[in-house]
Amino acid sequence: MAREPALPGNLNWAWRDHARGAVAEDSARAWLGQALDTPPGELPLARDARGRPRLGLPGLDVGWSHSGEGLLVVLGRGLQVGVDLEWLRPRPKALNLARRFFAAAEADWLEALPGAEREPAFIRLWCAKEAVLKAHGRGLAFGLARLVFAEHGGRLALVECDPRLGQPGDWRLEEWTPRPGYHAVLAWRDASLQCTPA
Repeated sequence: MAREPALPGNLNWAWRDHARGAVAEDSARAWLGQALDTPPGELPLARDARGRPRLGLPGLDVGWSHSGEGLLVVLGRGLQVGVDLEWLRPRPKALNLARRFFAAAEADWLEALPGAEREPAFIRLWCAKEAVLKAHGRGLAFGLARLVFAEHGGRLALVECDPRLGQPGDWRLEEWTPRPGYHAVLAWRDASLQCTPA
């Protein structure tokens, strides 16, 4: 069942239906234009040298992610934001991927789970990592093992990370099901704590 995420008032998000092969930025730009009461073609939206979207308006940050036939767009005020959306489908090599690319503690956690819980937990970790790395500005190229998540009370929390990501406690996460068959994670931190993408 889809549900609304629990987000602070300075974070907005939207689901957009997204046809395979369509340009995600066009849909993101259309929603941002509505949200900011600006014609989409006049938005100062560009990509930096690493491909991260940047909105050239003071105090605003933007991100989006698409998977399957869905697109999530987020807009943060005074925040640094990143989002990841994954269409839920079988991933029989999840544990092998975790052993290769995740931190050992995360792979051990996945391996200890009952078989039916392993793939959903892998997706949760993948989305959380990608959301933080997108906010950071480097994406997956930075390295999935450079940030470590642990589950506490049914929620994932960043517990260790490369110093270039800042302090683990600075990051907030919200996981939710925006539509049946999809999992999403939004990561954010105060923009005054900007970390360097180098």
